[in-house]
Amino acid sequence: MNIAQSERAALADLFVTLGPDQPTLCEGWDTQDLLIHLLIRERSPLGAVGARVSALKGFTDKASTDYAAKPWNDLIEEYRSGPPAWNPTGWGKLDELANGGEMFIHHEDARRGQVGWEPRSYDPQTAAELAKMISSPLARLAVRSSPVGVVAEIPGSEPITLKKGEPVVTLVGEPGELLLWLSGRDACKVELRGDEDAVATLHRVKRGV
Repeated sequence: MNIAQSERAALADLFVTLGPDQPTLCEGWDTQDLLIHLLIRERSPLGAVGARVSALKGFTDKASTDYAAKPWNDLIEEYRSGPPAWNPTGWGKLDELANGGEMFIHHEDARRGQVGWEPRSYDPQTAAELAKMISSPLARLAVRSSPVGVVAEIPGSEPITLKKGEPVVTLVGEPGELLLWLSGRDACKVELRGDEDAVATLHRVKRGV
């Protein structure tokens, strides 16, 4: 089971536990909004595009309304089953590449939206997959607008340059925590080291792809 599959299964189980009206880290979204977003992303091509292109927003709104009318448990099981057969993001290696980070981040959006959250412990395979994401082009894109240099440092590993420049701010944390920080989440345990002004500048940068 790859990280996309394991995180999908764990998030589906969490949706069952939490119900549709619990807070998440996604501003303005409860757990139902988050689940509907994930379903539209995989099952409604026009709705997915409409989430980014204002001219097609009506398709997103309609898909959201249609899903909201369905029973909560039916939505969970539809999500749990993965992308439909026609969607190439569910095919083999593409599933891991397209969905691994997305499923992990949104699983944590739901987990860390609750009071008393703590970082999880990961099996070696999951930890390795998360570490690979920190050295990916998408991680560099997440801080592309930074006017200062950015380096990621996973304890026990070589530093990873995400953005060249001076002065340099070093992000120190476990790979899952770094991934969440790079995606724009603040509910994570990452230490920013470097010049005080440079750190303050990086805090103001919009993060994410």
